[in-house]
This record gives sequence, structure tokens and C-alpha cells, in this order.
Amino acid sequence: MASLREISERPDRLSPGHRLCAGCGASIVVRQVLLACEEPVVVANATGCLEVATTLYPYTAWRVPWIHSAFENTAATISGVEAMYRVLRRKGRLPHNGPVKFLAFAGDGGTYDIGLQALSGALERGHSFLYVCYNNEAYMNTGIQRSSATPLGAHTTTAPAGRASPGKLQPRKDLTAIVAAHRIPYAAQASVHLWHDLMGKVRRALAAEGPTFLNVLAPCPRGWRHATSETIDIARLAVECGVWPIYEVAEGRLRITHRPRTRRPVTEWLASQGRFAHLLEPGHEALIEQIEREVEAEWERLQRLERLGAETGGSNGPDRGGTAH
Repeated sequence: MASLREISERPDRLSPGHRLCAGCGASIVVRQVLLACEEPVVVANATGCLEVATTLYPYTAWRVPWIHSAFENTAATISGVEAMYRVLRRKGRLPHNGPVKFLAFAGDGGTYDIGLQALSGALERGHSFLYVCYNNEAYMNTGIQRSSATPLGAHTTTAPAGRASPGKLQPRKDLTAIVAAHRIPYAAQASVHLWHDLMGKVRRALAAEGPTFLNVLAPCPRGWRHATSETIDIARLAVECGVWPIYEVAEGRLRITHRPRTRRPVTEWLASQGRFAHLLEPGHEALIEQIEREVEAEWERLQRLERLGAETGGSNGPDRGGTAH
């Protein structure tokens, strides 16, 4: 991969002046992904924060070919564009002057929930594209409603914390494992604060033949209730506390790509954001212990799968129980 200095000299494919909030993790994700793309790209973008804030008519912040897709069908849209491109190339109606890469961007609402069916279908059909979920763990564009990516215990407008409930009652869905279970060439989790890891994963994903997927943690100051200056620090804390593991599944083999030198207490992660403030009050000790147990169990599972892959040299990624395929 190119050096940071070389990357900084590349033209920005997402222009400044968009309407995304100060401190928005999504814009950081998009800029890093596009800076890692050395080839011409075509982007499909689901309805969500990213779309509405970068294309307020009659303006656009996108400096690449871009198509707006509905909330639920980004993967179907980009797979259709990719299929059209292959057909036109085969018929000689497009110049053969280098590859074009196809990207899809969507939030967790449009990926974990509403868009899961279209994503699963596109992965199964084997279209060649990179799908990037900028994961801010709720439906931020429409009022901070809970999604299946929202963590256990988080306060949202549709899972409010109060006397009747401690916030969201369910753990978040493990979408990266679900995607990897489609046995695609490449799937990974990343974070905005680890730019080298994220951009390297973009390069590996674009080099693969077939569909690839990145699930990138993208803190949202409004929804998570932290200061706009703290986005990178919050992302770093998620990784260092173990609540957002950084790994990849390439050709079915899982590899942890970043290990915190010292795991920090999960309570530091909870204390860093207003959406978890209620959990630190008396009466929620059991829920905090449950969150800590689930974080530890997930970390142990990933390490077990990584060891299994190293020992067998075979596929180890999608299985939840650690069994080699």
C-alpha cells in the first residue's frame, strides 16, 4: 500500500462542504475507503445520513460516478451496475483501458436490517463489488432509532432507558459472521482510527474476485452522545475495550489484524458515551456483567478460530462454534 504522504497527495473523492455533522464517523470512513481506491470507481449509496448530507439538491460532494439507491436495495443496485459493465465489456461497447471497481456504501440500518435480503442475494450470486457498512449502530438519519447493530443496553428513541427498560434488550447482530458464512472471498471488521488497517483491507477486498464486505465502526456524536472532537478516541476505545474486534476472513480463514496491547475495562467504553450513562447508575450491575461476558466470549471465539485456521490451514471463519468447514 502507498505511504501516508503519497495518500495525502491524492485528490479527495469526497469534497468538503457536505452537510454531515461535525465529528461524523461516516465521512471519515468514506474518505479513507476512496483514498485507498487507486482505480476508477462507481459508487452506489443507500438512503441514510451519508446520502442526504452529501447530495442536497442541486449540489453533490461526490467526485466519482454515484447513484442513489433506496434504503433497502443498495447491493441489488451495485450488482446490476456491475453486471451491465461486464456485459458491455464483453460486447466491446466499453473501452478496455483498465478495471473499474464498484463500491456500495450504506449504514447499519440499510445493511443489518432493511438491506440484508438484497445483500445476501448479491453475495450469493457472486457479483464483483465491495460493500462498505459505515456502522454507527442505529438509524441516525431518522431520529436515532435502534437497529439490530445497536449494542445491548444502549439508549435510543425506540429503546429508551427508563424505569421500565434499561435500553436495548438484545445484543447486536453479528453481521460480519453472517456475511462470512456466504463464503465470499473477503470480509472484515475495521475502525476509523486504524486508517492503515482499514485502507489495507480495502486494497485486499478490491483485489479479490467476487463480492467483498467491510464492516467499519463509525461513531456518531449525536446518537452516541459524545463530543464531536472525540470520534477517533471513541473508536479507539471500542477496540481497546474489546467491544469491536478488528479481524478479517479471507477465503474462509480468520485472522485478527489488530490486538490491543492491554484490554481496557468495558466500563470505560460505557462511561465514554451518554447512550450508556444510565448503566452506570445503581441497579444495572447484572447487565454490565452480561456485556462483559459477551465481549470476553467473542474475543475467545475469534482467537479460537484464528488458531484453528493456523493449525489446519483451512477454512475457519463463518462457523460460530469453531468447527472447521
